[in-house]
Amino acid sequence: MSYMPARNHAAYWAFAVHRLSGLGLALFLPLHLYVLSTAVDQAALDGFLDWSQNPLVKLAETGLIILLAAHLMGGLRLLALEFLPWSEAQKTRIALSFGLALAAGLLFFVLAW
Repeated sequence: MSYMPARNHAAYWAFAVHRLSGLGLALFLPLHLYVLSTAVDQAALDGFLDWSQNPLVKLAETGLIILLAAHLMGGLRLLALEFLPWSEAQKTRIALSFGLALAAGLLFFVLAW
């Protein structure tokens, strides 16, 4: 019988969201730099800006903001774990960081439309 640690607690899910959001941002960055490099003249930039008004692009931008907010909150959670005295309120702080990340992403979504 092998030991399998429980992966159904808030700290594990906070770790998983932080890791996945970091990977998503790392995959986005080269694409972003490529798109910026294609806008070398006014016509190319105007074409890109017209394309960026597509609702699917707006949805992807919202996803990006949610990833950024989740990664930021996960990083702040890690800093708190390292430098603050930790109490029994750990689950509450983790839930609060997820809630703040989601609220920031949803606020961007509402304001973008």
